[in-house]
Amino acid sequence: MKINTDLKLDFDDTLLVPHRTKTASRQNIKLQRGFQFYHSTRPWRGTPIIAANMDSTGTLDMSHALSKHQMITCLHKHHDHKKLLQLEHCPFSTYTWYSLGIQDIEFDNLCDIADKTHIIPNLCIDVANGYTEDFVNFCAKVRKQFADKTIIMAGNVCTPEMVQELILHGGVDIVKVGIGPGSACTTRLKTGIGYPQLSAIIECSHAAHGLKSQEKRMGLICADGGCRNAGDVCKAFAANADFVMIGGMLAGTEECEGEWEEGTLVNWNHCTDKPPTVTNQKVKKTFKFYGMSSKIAQDKHGQGLKDYRSSEGRMIQVPYKGPVKEVVQDILGGIRSCCAYIGASSIKDMAKCAEFIRVNRTHFDQSL
Repeated sequence: MKINTDLKLDFDDTLLVPHRTKTASRQNIKLQRGFQFYHSTRPWRGTPIIAANMDSTGTLDMSHALSKHQMITCLHKHHDHKKLLQLEHCPFSTYTWYSLGIQDIEFDNLCDIADKTHIIPNLCIDVANGYTEDFVNFCAKVRKQFADKTIIMAGNVCTPEMVQELILHGGVDIVKVGIGPGSACTTRLKTGIGYPQLSAIIECSHAAHGLKSQEKRMGLICADGGCRNAGDVCKAFAANADFVMIGGMLAGTEECEGEWEEGTLVNWNHCTDKPPTVTNQKVKKTFKFYGMSSKIAQDKHGQGLKDYRSSEGRMIQVPYKGPVKEVVQDILGGIRSCCAYIGASSIKDMAKCAEFIRVNRTHFDQSL
């Protein structure tokens, strides 16, 4: 048994300190970044925020909406690849990535898409536990098949050693970092496994950025999970994440797919003495958001919960949030404001300008 007594931090354990700055306006903050990758020769430029490849958020509608902001959507891996091939326009692009697990059939489906579309989509190879030898070998197999023609993101892990293993021996360009921090994930409760997300980002990004290819291109990470508000996204970038993946923050938006609870529209006659009018028009009230290791997901996409497994996800009723562009505006506005406070002129500069302080409480309960 080994006990590491070093201090490890989560988003709620810190705040960012404001600094004197020349940045006069939030409008001048640069949100786009350009990347070169350790293995892939395909460059990428855009706003480095990614919609998680959950079946509720990794949708074609989400992809269409977020691409307008040059943000990535990883389509969930339960899309029927044959139906994707039948679409009038190929869905894969700079901002729409294909997701898969590590089963042989999923590799075959990917090869089928590449053969029939003559497009090699950027990839998200996704498993709950990225620490297995089979996972590293599968990533290496995909890299060998497509050489340097595609960007490969894979995970999840939460320690520097495994980040380096995936980049060096798995052929991965971007390592997804985060085990247990997601709002709909119960891995920490069921298994006791995990790592405080802010420290995981700091340590794993340091390990990835320390690796340089022969062309001086470095490894990258994507912070996946734990962001509950725009401030957490800011902290993830300030901790040196290259990309940030969000799921729960997008859940409940118009572009999600899944089960909605509906209600009737009520017209309140505030300026008259007339009683409220109840119409027959149905409106969305709440959205059923669940983790992809939950019993709900396993019943929906597999043969149900196996007798050797437990459910490592929960279901949350999320209020209807309207179009996703409103959530995006809130996040991007928060990033701009954060940069203005700490003296960063771009997302790229946030880690250079950031100073974190430890706190016991980051905000008061506004419901009091």
